[in-house]
Amino acid sequence: MAQPPTPMPSLSRTDTLRGMLRAPQLETLLGDAALLAGMLRFEAALARAQADAGLMPAAAAELIERVCQALADDPARLDAPALARQARRSSTLAIPFVKRLTDEVTAADAEAGRYVHLGATSQDVIDSATSLLARAAGGALDALLRRLADALAALAGQHRRTVMTGRTLLQAAVPISFGWKAAGWLAQTLRARQALAQVIDAHALLQFGGASGTLAALGPAADAVAQGLATHLALPRAPISWHGARDGYARIGAELAVACGGAARIGRDVSLLMQPEVAEAFEPAGEGRGGSSAMPHKRNPVGSMLALEAAYRAPGLAATLLAELASEHERGLGTWQHSAFVLSDLFDAAGSALEAITEVIEGLRLDAAAMRANLDARQGFVFAEALTMRLAETLGKATAQRRVEALCRQALDRGVSLAQALADDAELTAGPDAHRLADVFDANAQLAGADAMIDAVLAQWRAAS
Repeated sequence: MAQPPTPMPSLSRTDTLRGMLRAPQLETLLGDAALLAGMLRFEAALARAQADAGLMPAAAAELIERVCQALADDPARLDAPALARQARRSSTLAIPFVKRLTDEVTAADAEAGRYVHLGATSQDVIDSATSLLARAAGGALDALLRRLADALAALAGQHRRTVMTGRTLLQAAVPISFGWKAAGWLAQTLRARQALAQVIDAHALLQFGGASGTLAALGPAADAVAQGLATHLALPRAPISWHGARDGYARIGAELAVACGGAARIGRDVSLLMQPEVAEAFEPAGEGRGGSSAMPHKRNPVGSMLALEAAYRAPGLAATLLAELASEHERGLGTWQHSAFVLSDLFDAAGSALEAITEVIEGLRLDAAAMRANLDARQGFVFAEALTMRLAETLGKATAQRRVEALCRQALDRGVSLAQALADDAELTAGPDAHRLADVFDANAQLAGADAMIDAVLAQWRAAS
């Protein structure tokens, strides 16, 4: 009988390797330590607010604050793996966390230990800590979005006259400028930045309702304590506690997924432009960047790939939060215990996508000559719409459409350009306005509308900056 394989040594579970899918800017803002720090901030602020309202001695509140700060400074004392094991039995991290904090406070002063977590419930500390996490991570994402917008604005301004082939359904369409394409990316980035800031401001809120949401245990002091807690945490207070309403976090999650998709759209375009058959744009190069473990000649669009990876990951995470909207009564069954972790994963995905694509755009190299050559290689067919519009001025739209379709077929059959087919058509070139037909084959003449759009988007960017 074959011997069983030697078991691997027991290893503590970490997510260090997942750092490849995380933006360095968010490294310390997410994860176990950040969530526990937020929970400790909640408990310290709760004690201070209750002391202010006369519900506990000031000395007890001060001790609770000191213990919370000491644990935040040395999170290993909380023993996160042990908390996780204990939470499996209680179904919420808050219960073993509050017990651990109470034990620490009680060890210093048994009387003060009686006041830990007074009048609060598990979801209060978990959701409020999640809101703190969302605001911190949201600030980091805002900085990335602004940096990306600045890089895109520079491209839009610099390349408004860099003509290239516009592509619809992956086929050559009509001429555009790369500046116009960059302005389109910029507009989407500005929308993502505004929407994400608004949704976090509106929905990363204090959660404080006590057992069923009415703060019944705090009696007449309930409102004062809630307001004091909101002030101490610098978290906006909703008009009513929201234990059972999960729409706020679902909205935040949805906007994070949209931000991932916006970065991925840029990455998709860049990776297509970077194909050797197109070779119009290139990600920045560098030691160890974009190589292949098997094919030394390759230069892979690695930044674009990271943005796309995040965009594939994010919708499923956001869908988890959306699925929890049908929460039961005042506290749902299984609809909130993981909100902090799902949102953290979404912030990680958005941060990874935005950091990667920002690096791409800041170092993007364009080949304007290749753009022009690819446009010219279309044999003038990208100007068919412009020719139709010009002929419609005298022939009418329907007739012009038929004539240009016929010219395109003739050009294809003869293997000549559309301009040559037009020049060979004695009837179309005999009119008094025939000299104006040549203008339609000037790509720059097609960009007036695009210029106005670029200007409008750059004005938005300046206002947002």
